[in-house]
Amino acid sequence: SPRHTVWTHLSYLQNNEYRNESIAAKTLSFVGSESQKAKLSVYLKEVLDFNDLFIIQDHLPDNPSYIDTITNKAIFTPFEKFPAIYLIKEGNKWLYSPETVNQIIALHQDIESSWQTKLMRSIPDIGHKILIFGVELWQLFGLLVLILLSIVFKKIFTWIVSRFISHYVVRFGKEEIAQQFIVPVAKPISLILIALCVINILPAFNIPIQINHYLLLGTKVFASIAVVMVFYKLVDLVNYFLARFAEKTESTLDDQLVPLVNKSLKIFIAIAGSLIVLQNFNVNVTALLAGLSIGGLAFALAAQDTIKNLFGSIMIFIDRPFQIGDWVVSTDFEGVIEEVGFRSTRVRTFANSLVSIPNGKLADQTIDNMGRRVFRRYNASLGLTYDTPVELIETYVKGLKEIVKLHPHTRKDYYEIHFHSYGDFSLNILVYIFFEAPDWSEELVARHEFNLETKKLAEALGINFAFPTQTIQIEQFPGQESLSPDYKLKPQDQEEELKKYLAGFKEKYPGKS
Repeated sequence: SPRHTVWTHLSYLQNNEYRNESIAAKTLSFVGSESQKAKLSVYLKEVLDFNDLFIIQDHLPDNPSYIDTITNKAIFTPFEKFPAIYLIKEGNKWLYSPETVNQIIALHQDIESSWQTKLMRSIPDIGHKILIFGVELWQLFGLLVLILLSIVFKKIFTWIVSRFISHYVVRFGKEEIAQQFIVPVAKPISLILIALCVINILPAFNIPIQINHYLLLGTKVFASIAVVMVFYKLVDLVNYFLARFAEKTESTLDDQLVPLVNKSLKIFIAIAGSLIVLQNFNVNVTALLAGLSIGGLAFALAAQDTIKNLFGSIMIFIDRPFQIGDWVVSTDFEGVIEEVGFRSTRVRTFANSLVSIPNGKLADQTIDNMGRRVFRRYNASLGLTYDTPVELIETYVKGLKEIVKLHPHTRKDYYEIHFHSYGDFSLNILVYIFFEAPDWSEELVARHEFNLETKKLAEALGINFAFPTQTIQIEQFPGQESLSPDYKLKPQDQEEELKKYLAGFKEKYPGKS
């Protein structure tokens, strides 16, 4: 099988007591002397090691009748990134193909001319002494030096990057941004630079491929995490500018949206970073995402309410039917909007309790936004005592209208102030006006000022406001005149008085009779 062929080739070329180049050579499809085949098998392994083509035996097919699904032939390519090396089935054996064998010399010449090979051959014989797991003395010493240099250069790179970036940011007058957001990014950037250097230097040590593979894998994972850290910290910078922009707008809903965007971006970066790390471990991310999408469909069916609330949140942020601080009234609640989240909206009621309404349900309700009122209505009835003269009532009404015209926060184009009705114990004056106030607190201040002015005007004119009273009238009392009026006008005199009153009324309101 392909697995057995590759295992035979690699296992008998290890630097141990089982090394046998002649057995490893049997895996090549080559017609020539045994010494030539053995030499080519060694060259092939060196090519694999040099290019970090690490093989996990369990990932190789163990089926002698293996067929490639793309070509529909008995061909197996162990390395997707290196298709020049592949196996074919000859008879009942799997061997490295003649095309692969023909390329071994050319591939190995590239190794011979590389500076890594020249460096390794310049090492004294004592340096090639094997210590552990096939690692030689000079390789172990080189790794320790590389670690120490990485620590030193990491500090140097951090200082250079922070100074370089801060210098240009401060030049634009953004010193606060430089210290708070840019400098923290310098450390992960320096880690990325160190990781890139290690990835390029590590192959020069020619460490056994198994150990070299895991060292490179760990370095790549480390670099991927550093990249994620850079973008994760830059989200705070984006959040800073979004918050500054939100402060300049009148709406308070975008102030609530900024932290939600911040959290969403960080979650997205964390997920993307996890996928990158998994890709370094040769996990098929595409297949993983496809599997998650199928599982996501089942999850979506099980979490319909959650998804409905999410879309409700999106509609609230798009339509903006209210903002933070607005007084809203609905069939189920009344209060002030305190927080708008992805799942629910929190409303502070006037009883100081906190109500959480799912956004999916909230998006379907009729919301009366009292906070969006341009004008706030003031409707009152001022009760004057029944002994108030008619002329004084007219003067008082005129004065109330002047107060409306002069007050800075009243609507001037529409108001109603009239002697409205006769009450049980008072003469009622209707005051129907509107205040221009952005919120409830401003409305209360305007009400307070207007009420004080109406009271001051009444005191200045000597007008008394009526209290709820009852008058008990006794018709006859010994020694006192009757309280019942004496109607002395005769019918013809009554007609004359009516004509005089109507004549005066027509003079007062000409053209309206």
